[in-house]
Amino acid sequence: MASLNRVLLMGNLTRDVEVKFTANNTAVANIGLALNRRYRSGDEYKEETTFVDCEAWGKTAETMGKYLSKGRPVFIEGRLKLDEWQDRDGNRRTKLVTVVENFQFIDSRPGGGSSGGSRTQEAAASAPSASGPTVSNEDIPF
Repeated sequence: MASLNRVLLMGNLTRDVEVKFTANNTAVANIGLALNRRYRSGDEYKEETTFVDCEAWGKTAETMGKYLSKGRPVFIEGRLKLDEWQDRDGNRRTKLVTVVENFQFIDSRPGGGSSGGSRTQEAAASAPSASGPTVSNEDIPF
């Protein structure tokens, strides 16, 4: 039986990217992402927000920590992972997390390291130079 575990998300960071290092000096970043959905219910428009916890590893984590901050929009491509642990009372706890495999910058805010509108993590890791036209929030059709 075939299976597919692929997640595509675009939203705004709910907090600054928190980068820590394992005992083996591997970077791991914890990212909070808010996904907004606007829909029509009868004659009025409503909004709902879904909050997603994400984690990134290695160079991806370091790049996200260096160039992204709270409120910045980002496009994330990854996979779902179920974290399991026991709390202090011995209860089994679980949480679904998105593991970031690739990401792209969405905006071109000054000082944010993304002057090209959207770049892959490899391009962002190499240099923060301009790589194309500037894209503002007004240019995005949604």
